[in-house]
Amino acid sequence: QVQLVESGGGLVQPGGSLRLSCAASGSIFKINDMGWYRQTPGNQRELVATITKGGSTNYADSVRGRFTISRDNANNTLYLQMNSLKPEDTAVYYCNAKVRMSPATLYGYWGQGTQVTVSS
Repeated sequence: QVQLVESGGGLVQPGGSLRLSCAASGSIFKINDMGWYRQTPGNQRELVATITKGGSTNYADSVRGRFTISRDNANNTLYLQMNSLKPEDTAVYYCNAKVRMSPATLYGYWGQGTQVTVSS
């Protein structure tokens, strides 16, 4: 079994910054792609940013230039640095990881989510 635990959410004023973290633990052989997604009430979960094991990144147009995704492979941890936050960034942010528990298995896992609220 694999667990993803997010932290770092909270209330911030427009223009402010937050850093989200996601720690993976459990029966991990290797973690492939990781990513951050977000969801607001009544809407589908949407991609924010993804990163491969080698460090290649992809961003949603709405966050490109403001958010930075990174990972620490040695510690199985994913980060999202969010700068110049806007009210429309308000959402529950979820961590996702594609995890191999053995060379022959690959499963996707989600964290429990962390609330980010951007408001004055």
